[in-house]
Amino acid sequence: MPELPEVETVRAGLAPVIAGSTVRAVRVLDSRSLRRHLGPAESFADELVGSRFSSAMRRGKFLWLPLDDSERALVVHLGMSGQVLLRTPDADDDRLLRIRLEVDSPEHGPLSLAFVDQRIFGSMAIDDLAPGDGRPAGFGSDDPRIPGQVSHIARDPLDPAFDDRLFFAALARRQTGIKRALLDQTLVSGIGNIYADEALWASKIHYETPTASLSRARAGTLLAELRFVLARALEDGGTSFDAQYVNVNGASGYFSQRLNAYGQQGLPCARCGRPIARANFMNRSSHFCPFCQRLPRVAATR
Repeated sequence: MPELPEVETVRAGLAPVIAGSTVRAVRVLDSRSLRRHLGPAESFADELVGSRFSSAMRRGKFLWLPLDDSERALVVHLGMSGQVLLRTPDADDDRLLRIRLEVDSPEHGPLSLAFVDQRIFGSMAIDDLAPGDGRPAGFGSDDPRIPGQVSHIARDPLDPAFDDRLFFAALARRQTGIKRALLDQTLVSGIGNIYADEALWASKIHYETPTASLSRARAGTLLAELRFVLARALEDGGTSFDAQYVNVNGASGYFSQRLNAYGQQGLPCARCGRPIARANFMNRSSHFCPFCQRLPRVAATR
């Protein structure tokens, strides 16, 4: 699933094109991509046509495009395999196209916004904007309003408004393993399997370490490594293992070349040389070094 760096790469690619653009036409080819939209496909199209986008914003793994002169926004979630691609108006439909918006950009002229999704777990929806907490609701704008379906999502570690102390206190109260906590988007957003494994490896923390057992110093190290890993991946355009993870121009990210844990099972740990292991975890996998990331003795004996 696309995580913070992949979604932010898409947002950053959309922002200069979409800001100030007017929607000229909408085609919904697969209504399953409107699962989060309250209403039929016709209402989705009717509300968008003639509207103007003011910006492109992101919190965690959610994107939204506020509608100018409205208290509504187009909310985009990429799901497992969603893509938002910029096309010329005369471009043929992409093979897995689900929704296509024709827009007029004040700087770039007519363009097509193609929502492509192989597994159809992603979605687009029109949603009301709620007031928020008075600070910018996400990256891309100073607008404090946030879509209702995104309001439960926590801020991410790269967000200037992220509160380190609240994060540490929430960790200390949790009765769960640290990786489960990192994947909880109501605690900290934007982190999925890839960047959780990478940050835990860099911090020398086992993925099942109880959150309440982490000292403030170790929690601080983990947060610093999360920020470093996310920022580095963002510089690289995200992590791409196949053609599903691309930016708005269809280009792949290359952070996969820097991975130390995720997907590296059987290869030597970059720190100690012992093999990286892979273990089943929440219907997915965890990748770690059994030597560098030892489970605390108390947790291991439970």
